[in-house]
Amino acid sequence: MGMSPAMVLRGPGHVFALAWDVIKLTFTSRFQFREFVEQAWFVASVTMMPTILVSIPFGAVIALQVGNLTGQLGAESFAGATAVLATVREAAPIAAALIIAGAAGSAICADLGARKMREEIDAMETLGIDPIHRLVVPRAAATLVVSVLMIGIVIVAGIAGGYYFTVIVQGGSAGAFLASFTSLATLTDIWVAMIKAAIFGFMAAIVGAYKGLNAGGGPAGVGRAVNESVILSFMLLFLINSIITALYFQFVPQAGL
Repeated sequence: MGMSPAMVLRGPGHVFALAWDVIKLTFTSRFQFREFVEQAWFVASVTMMPTILVSIPFGAVIALQVGNLTGQLGAESFAGATAVLATVREAAPIAAALIIAGAAGSAICADLGARKMREEIDAMETLGIDPIHRLVVPRAAATLVVSVLMIGIVIVAGIAGGYYFTVIVQGGSAGAFLASFTSLATLTDIWVAMIKAAIFGFMAAIVGAYKGLNAGGGPAGVGRAVNESVILSFMLLFLINSIITALYFQFVPQAGL
């Protein structure tokens, strides 16, 4: 059973409302530091290796495509610059976002959904404990922090894959690949990639938490909630990525050759 059109339209509004509540509670209530550390370790453990293994092929595919294009244009010396630019701006944030949403977001949804089925959430509310403050805030913060830290590893792995396929496989010049790194990419690109990673990680956790807290129908309902959380996460992440990229090109001057 998939999501109906009404659920698709209604879901993002509720998700952004939950995101606003989490942001307010993060700065206005006592932070659950121990839960944050435990969740950060959990998110890192389930996403680190898959992200590296995904980012290397991303970098390799970009290097192969860019190497072929620059060869046709007679600009082989800029293969490194274009590969780094594509990896830093788009490939690294998207690769990290897909793994974070697919692994961490779904795990958060399954955890909170199971707690909902066991009536732990209702028990917390009966005791006067806000489940959003106690459970969602530390998970959202942990996923955000891990996403930002992970983006550096993704960039390094992606560029390493690009270097291998450009220099070793295609026989390109190692000196030209390395020397052209800063021809197109700038420090601003790194900052934008980190901002993207932070937003993607935060929203993946929020979507997972929202679907988990609203799961119903027993174990099968939790399974549907996990499936819906991944779909909704991907939809929001690609939408947010398009908006950020469009704003970036409008307001940030681009480096020229």
